[in-house]
Amino acid sequence: MTGAVETEVDITWWRGRVEEWLRFGQPREEILRDRRRRTLVFCPGAVLARVRWTGGPYGTTTSALEVIRAPGAGEACITLPGVRSGAQALVLVEGWTRVQRGLAVIDAIEAAGFAPHAIAPDHWRHVHNRLCAGLAPRAYDARRHRAWRLRQKVGP
Repeated sequence: MTGAVETEVDITWWRGRVEEWLRFGQPREEILRDRRRRTLVFCPGAVLARVRWTGGPYGTTTSALEVIRAPGAGEACITLPGVRSGAQALVLVEGWTRVQRGLAVIDAIEAAGFAPHAIAPDHWRHVHNRLCAGLAPRAYDARRHRAWRLRQKVGP
């Protein structure tokens, strides 16, 4: 296959049962499946965050935060539920406490004036490692962002 493959992400909203939403990211297209389901299409290289929550008769059964990158043609990827043709994992955390901490990191990045989908993927990997270890991630700042932009200009 020579062309780039787009990544499709399914979003379901069935209040009290399955609630999934896009926290950030810029889809190229949105396809409405029915009143509870839609599919978002992302170009290769796009970074996005999806929050997944499922509940049962006794409350929350699972919650997860996924910050993922849509892979380009020939790039390695993993499979995730509701993500077609796979994705590169940047942050994968489960449990509502970790999800809340991850959402707080996203809020802090936005408060610092950065679009979360446009920051260094390495920072998202750092966030994943720190959240999994129960530690606070370092703040993303202009110096770190500038260094990443300069690395992009040098090459892959």
